[in-house]
Amino acid sequence: MVAVMFAADTADANAGPGFEVHANIAYAAPVGAGTRGHLLDLYLPRQPGPKRRPLLIVMGGSGWYSDNGKAYAADLAPFFTKAGYVVAGVSTRSSRQAKFPAQLHDVKAAIRWLRANAGTYDIDPRQVAVMGDSSGGWTAAMAGLTGDPGRSTDVQAVVDLYAPTDFLTMDAHMLPGACDHFNHAFGLTECHADPRSPESSLLGHPIRTRPDLVRKASPMTYVTKHSPPFLIAHGERDGLVPTHQSDLLFAALAAAGVPATYYLVPGAGHDKRIVSPANEQAIVRRTAGTSPPGTRPTLATIEAFLHSSLSH
Repeated sequence: MVAVMFAADTADANAGPGFEVHANIAYAAPVGAGTRGHLLDLYLPRQPGPKRRPLLIVMGGSGWYSDNGKAYAADLAPFFTKAGYVVAGVSTRSSRQAKFPAQLHDVKAAIRWLRANAGTYDIDPRQVAVMGDSSGGWTAAMAGLTGDPGRSTDVQAVVDLYAPTDFLTMDAHMLPGACDHFNHAFGLTECHADPRSPESSLLGHPIRTRPDLVRKASPMTYVTKHSPPFLIAHGERDGLVPTHQSDLLFAALAAAGVPATYYLVPGAGHDKRIVSPANEQAIVRRTAGTSPPGTRPTLATIEAFLHSSLSH
């Protein structure tokens, strides 16, 4: 990506409870007046710790319609900075501003910027994880699976919350009545296959007419035995992204021998609260086999996964 500019510098840092916030840092040139798809926010722990800290990059979902995915990091920063992580909320361009693969290029540019500035913010460039929900989970999965080991955009762990992974198979696995609600919400008639759907908008073409682009936009296309470890979580009552999407990704990771854990949460929908402190039961599947029901993932579960994955 092109030149780097700062929209806010360290002198403007805001004090949070146990962390500092450095907001609206431009990791690339702006994409137009008033846009935010080139910005990131950094949350730095205040408490003493190692000279270099692991980095968690966070992206919120919006059906690719928003360029403010970095806002999701504000919800996670209190917990993860206390656990010793630098947290970066990263925004990417919306589908109205740019078509795929622009969003993947954006997150890679942000990863490169963060590594290039690791010394300034006490980041360990060897310990980088990505996390997102829905379309932000798709961005995280794509970033994790397309990075070359040892290169500037490589990441060491991925947390994917209910991301779409194969646009052409979504409609066949929607819950009963879910397509009707989806059509009503987005003003569509053909569910995810509609020429105006979020997925078609991302690609710039109706998904049925461009299976080649659908394949390029599928995380499964890029799974190899060298892929980083994954934690996947999906609610069984998700009415927007069917659980089959996570099933497919988990199966691809398992087939390649990639360490992965998949939480399928009964009663949960398409909601960030799938990661909950509640001691509720979930089906937990791991690449070593299917495990009996356990608790749904909490932030502590995710941190334990990150600690294990980034420590290797």
